[in-house]
Amino acid sequence: MKPIIQIDQVTKEFKGRAAVDNLSLTIEEGSVVALLGSNGAGKTTTVSMMLGLLLPTKGSVRIWEGNPQDRAVRNRLGAMLQEVNVIDGLTVLETIDLFRHYYSRSLPLDHLLHISGLGAEKNKRASSLSGGQKRRLGFALALAGDPDLLFLDEPTVGMDITARQQFWETVRGMAANGRTIILTTHYLEEADSIADRIVVINKGKLIADGTSAEIKASTNRKTILFTAGAHLTEDQLASLPCVNDVTWSGRKVKITSTDTDQVIFAMVQRQLDIKDIEIHAGGLEDAFQFLVQQ
Repeated sequence: MKPIIQIDQVTKEFKGRAAVDNLSLTIEEGSVVALLGSNGAGKTTTVSMMLGLLLPTKGSVRIWEGNPQDRAVRNRLGAMLQEVNVIDGLTVLETIDLFRHYYSRSLPLDHLLHISGLGAEKNKRASSLSGGQKRRLGFALALAGDPDLLFLDEPTVGMDITARQQFWETVRGMAANGRTIILTTHYLEEADSIADRIVVINKGKLIADGTSAEIKASTNRKTILFTAGAHLTEDQLASLPCVNDVTWSGRKVKITSTDTDQVIFAMVQRQLDIKDIEIHAGGLEDAFQFLVQQ
């Protein structure tokens, strides 16, 4: 696969502080990449530079070997950003149709209304839509030019379950047709289910890059879930061997460990007041938390 995006030793500073710090990254054609990081990690700044909305302080960003600000480049990409600004007075239909005419190649209006689930709202003023409906409108606008490269920045925030399911079905269809998709999200289960590559940024630096399975395996952490009895104490759990983290949610407890066999053995040996024990391989969220806390 040939590279579409090439980020070479990019730094972006704001008032002397590096939001992105010497970042290098290559993204190939047809890949679905989840760009993960905590708030303030540099994800949105990185996406903004790829879109040409911000210029690097140092280094270079190239898309199809061109400048992200070039009209020919922008004509082939779409972006669904966190904020959707609509033009006062225009209906949903008029807003989508206006955006279609910004591109040399565009999807049919009826198709955009269908995949965004806004057919029933097409004659409403765009400014009167709910938060979730505006997110779906943002998706329609991002797809208006039938993009080869699609950026999705926290795309499902505010969407209900039905809209979210329809959204991901559409995105999976685009990925299956060879479109390149860059995704940022705090819903790690979404990244885990759709992305073929996970990139983790922390404090502006690249700290992990691989498939979801590789990211999860690299931390070598599993979780033990159980129900705590009335006599179990936090001190008893804290004294167990090989415990990295303990989380209580009412009487439900989750222990994260690099050696669940030793933890279970110690629990049984000490006859702790627990029941309903389950052991799970570490998920993407567990791996992510481990990586960003290093």
